Amino acid sequence: MSLLLPRGRCGVAAARGLLVPRGRARVSGSHVCNQYGTSGSSPGEKKEFLQNGPDLQDFVSGDLSDKSTWAEYKGNLKREKGERLHLPPWLKTKIPMGKNYNKLKNTLRSLNLHTVCEEARCPNIGECWGGGEYATATATIMLMGDTCTRGCRFCSVKTARNPPPLDPQEPYNTARAIAEWGLDYVVLTSVDRDDMPDGGAEHFAKTVLHLKERNPKILVECLTPDFRGDLKAVEKVALSGLDVYAHNVETVPALQR
Repeated sequence: MSLLLPRGRCGVAAARGLLVPRGRARVSGSHVCNQYGTSGSSPGEKKEFLQNGPDLQDFVSGDLSDKSTWAEYKGNLKREKGERLHLPPWLKTKIPMGKNYNKLKNTLRSLNLHTVCEEARCPNIGECWGGGEYATATATIMLMGDTCTRGCRFCSVKTARNPPPLDPQEPYNTARAIAEWGLDYVVLTSVDRDDMPDGGAEHFAKTVLHLKERNPKILVECLTPDFRGDLKAVEKVALSGLDVYAHNVETVPALQR
């Protein structure tokens, strides 16, 4: 039996539903938007805040302090004529760098792989690739190239009516890269490929197969396109051996193409 859980991230417009087998559902605190502005704190202070700070029930009940970072902020939140408006501290991110970040980036470039982190210009890339305070680097692999056949106005991924052909070595190279990182959970997503009869479902399935051959214990989540409603394509991915099937719930139809 399965449980449908919504999952989101601070600063990201898209939400998605995850189909998680019962017994594996958990709440993650990897991205926390808090009122105390801990972005500049040390790893020890962040860890202590996560342990002793407000939990999910506090947010649900509304039992939180009235103090807030924005209320105490002394800078301008509205640009005055002749002045330069600076970003407040809670909107600033550090420049991506570090050993884990460079290792992951070099592996991706050497194997000609793409990530949604780069193509969608995610502001959290430094935290995820660098490993954050827990030193666990993660990335979401974007299959089937870096060019999408759709042009949704909220997305930064490149678009074209006829993208380059698929790289037949991509499923193998993806499995190889993930094996080098030593991950126990990986997320695979992709661009839309409406130029292909199956929307790239076979490519997804091959990637999962190679991943499971290298590491049968790895948990694989596939965040797929809609395959234009083709349920045979959906079935091909769903029966590929994955552990979690996910799908984007992007935004209102008026902003999609």
